Amino acid sequence: MTAVAWLCDFDGTIAPDDIGSAFQLRFGSGHEAENDALEQRWRRGELGHRELTVQQCRLLRVREDEALAFTRGFTLDPAFAEFAGEARARGDVVAVASEGFDFYVRDQLDRAGLDTLPWSANHARFEGDRLTPEFPFADPACRECGNCKAQHVRHYRSRGYTVAVVGDGLSDRCGARAADRVFARDSLLAWCRATGLPAEPFTSFADLAVTLRS
Repeated sequence: MTAVAWLCDFDGTIAPDDIGSAFQLRFGSGHEAENDALEQRWRRGELGHRELTVQQCRLLRVREDEALAFTRGFTLDPAFAEFAGEARARGDVVAVASEGFDFYVRDQLDRAGLDTLPWSANHARFEGDRLTPEFPFADPACRECGNCKAQHVRHYRSRGYTVAVVGDGLSDRCGARAADRVFARDSLLAWCRATGLPAEPFTSFADLAVTLRS
């Protein structure tokens, strides 16, 4: 049996809540209308996610200590650690690919004892109360994403893995198009159904653990 690389989204997937969105709303207070307008432009395809992140960060006022204190109020799907352990025990890879920020992805994984999982995210550079986004995992072949998940799909496929993308949102579309198998919920599932891309619905990582055992 070919080993599987499970490429998992973070916000809204491994973390049931969208930490990045909550962070934007909390520290972009007073700019709700501008933030909503940016979100709508992104959903209409007028902005890529990388540019969305740049524009949204201009609305933020937050120090690094405040940012981490806020994001520590969120937790991971309680079934994720067990799923990851089972998948890795059978020779699969479980990797995290996020369009969110590294400071909270790293912290959440570390606190859950999952610091050995490979992960990638956009970098948040804090200077006083300003946050500047940087994109160390940008794919030169993609002008839309900050951390394009299709490149990670290609990477694991080149190593001989079958690649399964697990996600919940529109930022997972590039990865879903490139993957061998897609597990989706919420807006990603709706998009897959609207475009005819095959996708298997899931509710939590407990469902994916059942898939592992079948």
